[in-house]
Amino acid sequence: MSDTTPANDRPASDAITPSAPQPAVSLETAAELSSDMASQIEAAMKDLDAAPAEPRKGIRGPRVVHGGREHRKGKVISVGPTDVFIEFGPREIGVVTRQGWADEELPAVGDELEVVVERFDQKESVLICVRPGAVQKADWELLQEGQVVEAPVVAVVKGGIELEISGHRAFMPASQVSFERIENFEPLVGQKLTCQVQRIDRRGRGNIVLSRKPILAKEREEKADKLRESLHEGQEIEGTVRKIMPFGAFVDLGGVDGLIHISDLSHDRIGFGEKAVQKIVKEGQTVRVQVLKVDWDEKRIALGMKQLADDPFSTAVKDVNEGDEVTGKVKSIVDFGCFVEISPGLEGLVHISEIAHRRVHNAADVVKPDEVVRCKVLKIDPQTRRMSLSIKALQEAPKSNRKGKEDSGPSREEILKETPALRRMREKAKSDPKSKKDKGKGGLEIIGGGLGLGDLKLPG
Repeated sequence: MSDTTPANDRPASDAITPSAPQPAVSLETAAELSSDMASQIEAAMKDLDAAPAEPRKGIRGPRVVHGGREHRKGKVISVGPTDVFIEFGPREIGVVTRQGWADEELPAVGDELEVVVERFDQKESVLICVRPGAVQKADWELLQEGQVVEAPVVAVVKGGIELEISGHRAFMPASQVSFERIENFEPLVGQKLTCQVQRIDRRGRGNIVLSRKPILAKEREEKADKLRESLHEGQEIEGTVRKIMPFGAFVDLGGVDGLIHISDLSHDRIGFGEKAVQKIVKEGQTVRVQVLKVDWDEKRIALGMKQLADDPFSTAVKDVNEGDEVTGKVKSIVDFGCFVEISPGLEGLVHISEIAHRRVHNAADVVKPDEVVRCKVLKIDPQTRRMSLSIKALQEAPKSNRKGKEDSGPSREEILKETPALRRMREKAKSDPKSKKDKGKGGLEIIGGGLGLGDLKLPG
């Protein structure tokens, strides 16, 4: 429940004093003031005394309490090298560390600033404050759901990790540690994680459930908003390989993911599948990519790596011409032939019909991987980055086993030529009564004495 009663309408006893109860929320980094803070506070107080008199309105803005933490708004009166000083009311000063502000985001003197009161420093008579949303270590009694805390990892347990918060053990499920799958949580032991309280049960020994995902999601959203303004096609940017897939690799650009398709990883032929992708990149590796396409509506960003590297094919092919004899190593064997590497980055295809003069059904029967072969360059196509090679073109063709014309037997014309012997055979067949009608076993009837196929008729 929030308390929004203006402080200047409250009794004086309600003001924060050294003896007044303070929120039991404290930053470890704010345990002690810096050595030179006293002089900075004194200078800030002198500036206030020297400022023109103006009507005092008490504490600026309402005092609002959320989760046991008091939120206040005040006016920036001084920006030191390490701290920012805020005036809440007459001679009521707060101090907040500059850490967490970028130089360009640092508040200026006169700006209104909202902070969270952590405690009152009795020695210097100032309120120690932090920025809203800053990580804190809260007491058990004031711990609430939704609160952002920092807790050390103390052990790895079944289903997640165990942390310590407010003197109690807390549990974080494995699915809430990160958006990516983590195989081994042991390296996290001893580290402090910024997380959010998801559930708290104070019955018995207490039960606290934490999650990092809301924190990580917020960070990604902030980074994504900045990228939407700056990311454009053709831009070169660095990212971290987040996940390997059979079709490529997802790269975290700092808030949003982009995909490097497997065809845009390398100019070399690497195949397909996770193992092929891992030949080029590894998870966690920092890579430099070029933005090929940006579609914020579909939340798709296409990236490329080979676009930033010289094409070895275009470079190497300048020294090779069609008709040249080259030597290369068999890189891979496929159903339709084999690929031969002529030089690094320059490969050509020997079609299965160009491997040998005889018919080849399987290229592996003739050539083996890593075998050195001599080839003839048949064709080069720089547009498609393809080169056709031939092995058989450099081999002597075997002699034909077919007989010459003089040994090939009688020609068709000689067979059909009318001869006296053929006429005598026809006359004899016509005069033989058995040959006038002879039915064979196959059901064919031979009518007349002709021996040609034209005289054969099927039975009716």
